[in-house]
Amino acid sequence: MRFLLFFFGLSVCGLIATLSYPTFADWVLVAGPCVVASAILLLGKWLRTAKDPKNWAVVDGSNVLHWRDGVPDIATVREVVDALIATGLTPGVVFDANVGYKISDRYMKDKTLAALLGLPVDRVMVAPKGTPADTLVLQVARDLGATIVTNDRFRDWADDYPDVLQAKELVRGGYRNGAVWLSL
Repeated sequence: MRFLLFFFGLSVCGLIATLSYPTFADWVLVAGPCVVASAILLLGKWLRTAKDPKNWAVVDGSNVLHWRDGVPDIATVREVVDALIATGLTPGVVFDANVGYKISDRYMKDKTLAALLGLPVDRVMVAPKGTPADTLVLQVARDLGATIVTNDRFRDWADDYPDVLQAKELVRGGYRNGAVWLSL
């Protein structure tokens, strides 16, 4: 953003200089389009920033993973993510470190899981080994004011995160008649 502001300011200064001094009149052909282009880029950046998501939903990926018949399936998480997007929420997903071994035969990083879920990498998190994903889910929900999608009741963490668990109702879900449902 700073670069765009700098470029816009520099372009405006150049245009003012070309219009102020007759010897630089030919440079108006360069400075004019630069002002227009930098203004368009700046406006585009501002519009993208203004559209930053406000309605976050943090998905307990390790819990949702088992919603369909108790069998771990990344497609289940993908369906929940798609359903959240369809309702206007912006999902982020947090997994336990062992998620890769549950759905494959190897450790999986955020980038791999993000690709499987069709999400940007910055919205998928794999908990470090030895750290329960539950605490990360609750912390992210606290930080973003997010809705939590899980069937877990977080009883072990109720004392540490009472504000989160009282402020937000947990969105429960599962499968009915072969389709995902959420208690939104």
